[in-house]
Amino acid sequence: MFTQRALDFLYFNHKNNSKEWYDDHKTDYREFLVQPFADLVRELTPTMLAIDPEFIVEPKVDRCISRIYKDMRFCTDGYKYRDKMWLIFIRDKRLYNGLPGYFFELSPYGFNYGCGYYRADDKSLGNFRQLIIEDSKLFKAALECYKTQKEFTMYGDLRKLPEKYKFLSEDAKQWLSLDNIGVIAESKDIDLLTGENLGKYLSEVFMQIKPFYDMMLAAELMKK
Repeated sequence: MFTQRALDFLYFNHKNNSKEWYDDHKTDYREFLVQPFADLVRELTPTMLAIDPEFIVEPKVDRCISRIYKDMRFCTDGYKYRDKMWLIFIRDKRLYNGLPGYFFELSPYGFNYGCGYYRADDKSLGNFRQLIIEDSKLFKAALECYKTQKEFTMYGDLRKLPEKYKFLSEDAKQWLSLDNIGVIAESKDIDLLTGENLGKYLSEVFMQIKPFYDMMLAAELMKK
């Protein structure tokens, strides 16, 4: 399970931003971050495979678990060493123009978890919007799932909604106005994070939002 030592490592890893510091504390990284993340992946695996049997579920860094440092080719802030670490369940490792997935992310300031796109391509978003416009069963199920829970809020990049959609319901218009859509919950509950029930709790809420994932996956399958 996670401890305060995990949060401390993330804070100082980013603050020092140094290979020397990272190398000196690599044992802490493995013990307080990699191992708890791997344990969490293993605990969540039965639930995630029930949601999608094609999810990658390997409890390893660069598979389900993120790296603690950035690829400097894409780094714009000068910080190579991160103050956050995450796990992701997805069918394919591509995040840019990739598939939707489930995630859990930890930082010194709290943690978040949810389901959605990181960077969806135009075809995926087009299919997703078509399911909304058609008022499909998948959209109805996802909407009902979202409206009957209080844990998650929607995220996404706002876009101007074309005038031709003004006849749609307010719910449909809200969903259509978002790119890279997803749902996310944020928490600073240290007792949940460091307790024995984190995996059980995430399993329950991840299964709860399965209709949202099902709709996104259907949009992907429409591309084939």
